[in-house]
Amino acid sequence: MSIVSLRSISLALLASAALLLPASFTAAAVDVRTPAPDFKLPLRGGNDLTLSKLRGQVVMLNFWASWCGPCRQEMPLLEAIQKKYKALGFTMVGVNVEPNSAEAEKFLAQTPVSFPVAFDTKSDVSKLFKVKGMPSTVIVDRKGNTRMIHHGYKPGDENVYLDQIRKLLRE
Repeated sequence: MSIVSLRSISLALLASAALLLPASFTAAAVDVRTPAPDFKLPLRGGNDLTLSKLRGQVVMLNFWASWCGPCRQEMPLLEAIQKKYKALGFTMVGVNVEPNSAEAEKFLAQTPVSFPVAFDTKSDVSKLFKVKGMPSTVIVDRKGNTRMIHHGYKPGDENVYLDQIRKLLRE
């Protein structure tokens, strides 16, 4: 077989593989517009949080860790969103994913938030939502359906959150 034929076959295989990638990545995520997996996690300061008990609210789950730079940058913005929309039926929930919640407590002492912070020390809930990186954000509508999944954070992403939150609060 000639080098040209091998090159053609290799390029064809790469092109075919590229076409398959988006489908496999989509399948790995929690499906949008399907019921969000219910969970129960311990909250900072005691008590537990159960997602299904927040039905009727628009809920934003933000999976974060204290060692995550973008998470630290995003936290004050999440607090501002909570304060602005809480009275309209919105609940922000921070889901800390660290095995040792003491690190999260140290960070929250320096960057206080008014929204509930739950501790997913065994990553059980992170696995339910197929979280693979920090931060990851999931927005759930009033009926308990997953409506948006967003991975990572860069300045300006809060506008994407706000657009979705406003839309769901009007539904």
